[in-house]
Amino acid sequence: MAGQGKKTATQKAEGFEAAMAELEKIVADMEAGKLSLEDSLAAYKRGAELLAYCRSRLEDAQQQVSILEDGVLKDFSVGGESDKQ
Repeated sequence: MAGQGKKTATQKAEGFEAAMAELEKIVADMEAGKLSLEDSLAAYKRGAELLAYCRSRLEDAQQQVSILEDGVLKDFSVGGESDKQ
């Protein structure tokens, strides 16, 4: 965990899934009380960077879906099932 504090904002995670995995590890370590105060502050900062990155990627994906659907967001159905309400 100590190595995570050395990452900077300019270093991007290798994709959304990797960023989420790192963020989950940071949260678990902080909740477990494994970190010193200094490491906790560094982990919090890294977590905030990862959260901003993930939000940005999700917003980008939403915008792409919107463009692909001619600007109209449609209901999402899991597994290709149509709405049967």
